[in-house]
Amino acid sequence: MARIAHLSDIHFGANDPRIVDAATAWLEERRPDLVVISGDFTQRARVDQFRAASAWLNRLRSAGLKLLVVPGNHDVPLYDLVRRFMAPLDRYKRYISSDLCPFYENAEVAILGINTARSLTIKDGRINHGQMEMLRKRFASVAPDKTRILVTHHPLFAMPIGRGGELSEAVGQHEDAIQAACEAGVHLALAGHFHRTYAESAAKMVEQAGGALVIQAGTATSTRLRNDEPQSFNWLHVHRNNEVELQVIVWDGAGFQRASHVAYRQEGDSWTGEAVDHPASVGAIA
Repeated sequence: MARIAHLSDIHFGANDPRIVDAATAWLEERRPDLVVISGDFTQRARVDQFRAASAWLNRLRSAGLKLLVVPGNHDVPLYDLVRRFMAPLDRYKRYISSDLCPFYENAEVAILGINTARSLTIKDGRINHGQMEMLRKRFASVAPDKTRILVTHHPLFAMPIGRGGELSEAVGQHEDAIQAACEAGVHLALAGHFHRTYAESAAKMVEQAGGALVIQAGTATSTRLRNDEPQSFNWLHVHRNNEVELQVIVWDGAGFQRASHVAYRQEGDSWTGEAVDHPASVGAIA
């Protein structure tokens, strides 16, 4: 079993230091096998914001935690047009990671991160055909019993983000991207961007999704909330490639607490979820 903490949308420059410290303490205490952070480390891609994000990541690394990170659209300068178009992720590569498409593998999982941030768009993301080919090749040599996980900032699929259930824009070239994910045998697709928590079978949202379970993370520490949804992150137990537990860890004003706990199981191309009820606290899923 692999234990994965999935955080997103940290937004140094528009976050709450108390919540950053609480999230850090939570991770240090529970010590996941891997911490996945799906982009938007900064609010406006400024040097001081990147330095703060870098210091936080170094704190996690110093605690012995392994990280897999990808950039988000907020990590591309918005108002510095020269840097935006000439070196959009230069600061990200200097302060966060020079690897824009990181890969992690152990005995249970194989995880690929792909950069979807682009300088030509303000907030939308895109996957190009070179990245799609890399996705196919990276997972081609992975043992069939391992869980294949794809991490992006922008979700591959349209997500319900409003109170009325309106759908977001899917990542650019999403039909080709979905086809690549299908051919690569992706089981889980982790993303952020919308500051909303969501988990659903991809097969229920798009055709020929390849049977992936789409798991959306809310903002872990930003003060920019949507629809009054509090800060949160995801705690995953990946038992096997057709069985995963998802626990949403939510900020309640004083600390992070368990808000929901769902066990998902895949049959064919469809995932079904069943709530897990127990009286214990967050430590019940260790």
